[in-house]
Amino acid sequence: MPYSPSRSSRSRRARLSCVIAAALLGLAACGQETPVTTIRFDAFGTQVDLSLVSVDRQQAQQAASLVQQDFAFLEEAWHSWQPGPMGRVNQMLLTEEPFVAPPSTMPLVRISKELETRSGGLFNPAIGYLMDLWGFHADAVRSRPPPPSQQIARLVEAAPAMAQIDIEGLELHGHNPAIKLDFDSIAKGHALDLAIEHLRELGIKSALVQAGGEVRVIGDRSGQPWRITIRRPSGSGVLAIVPMRGDESLVTKADYDRNFVFKGEIYHAIIDPRTGSPARGTRSVTVLHQDATTAAAAATALFIAGPTEWEAVARGMEIGYVLLVDAEGTLHMSQAMAERIELVDSSARIAPARESAEEQEAADP
Repeated sequence: MPYSPSRSSRSRRARLSCVIAAALLGLAACGQETPVTTIRFDAFGTQVDLSLVSVDRQQAQQAASLVQQDFAFLEEAWHSWQPGPMGRVNQMLLTEEPFVAPPSTMPLVRISKELETRSGGLFNPAIGYLMDLWGFHADAVRSRPPPPSQQIARLVEAAPAMAQIDIEGLELHGHNPAIKLDFDSIAKGHALDLAIEHLRELGIKSALVQAGGEVRVIGDRSGQPWRITIRRPSGSGVLAIVPMRGDESLVTKADYDRNFVFKGEIYHAIIDPRTGSPARGTRSVTVLHQDATTAAAAATALFIAGPTEWEAVARGMEIGYVLLVDAEGTLHMSQAMAERIELVDSSARIAPARESAEEQEAADP
């Protein structure tokens, strides 16, 4: 992937090397036979943790440098409101004419078109103008009154959707000037997936990459599963732990991630495309799936679906492991997740399992 390191990125790499060296020296002092090297850097507005099992200094430096450079490139390429490739794509979509899209954006467009369909339209990264309207296209989200209802209604009625973008070879062709792409909901997840691909190319068999509430793992942690924590809906403390090994991802979307408070009410950045406003009824959703891109899109869609509709959306997206915490703090889980998860918060209320559609049909006279 083409990348020209800037002065700031060279500085980040220097700091990164110090972190790697410190981690390796610390592990050597402990005399571990299978060391776990942890490297940290900032990307996509959060801290990224990269943990590598049974690697030497040279391999760790090579892997960390590659992942950090990729993250820096992808963050710039996919940025929703700063000038760059995504900004040019959105400008061209306004023309409703075919155009050659930057190669960095095409995979996200293809993936999002499919995931939008599978989610019944609840995952919809074409609503960038609504994100603008709510003030979420800013480095620092500030408290402000909600947008006028007429402006929200106008954008909802325009009904922008990924389905209105055609892919013709290397070209994109938008058919609705109300489309503005915003891939923030899956950008970190897709970057994690690409990072794992590159680590495998380097011969690394066991690793963890985590960015905020999104995690992708391969292999295990020196013979033990990776134990990933899920935060309480308040954002502080641990709600549960999920053991992971093999090739899996765990993604949590929550109302504490990106929000502002106005007159005592929280307005978060998970917008329901049907209403044009932050989705209500859900505090957080955690999805376990093989790839982090699908997990991130599914967590977003299930958050919007809420406690009454999440099961149908999960079936449509073929998601088996789901934990949803509703506005009252009650936990709703798929059977597979209930069998996998280790609850830490003993005070958590768990909703009773509901009959499946097949069970309800069989019970009807």
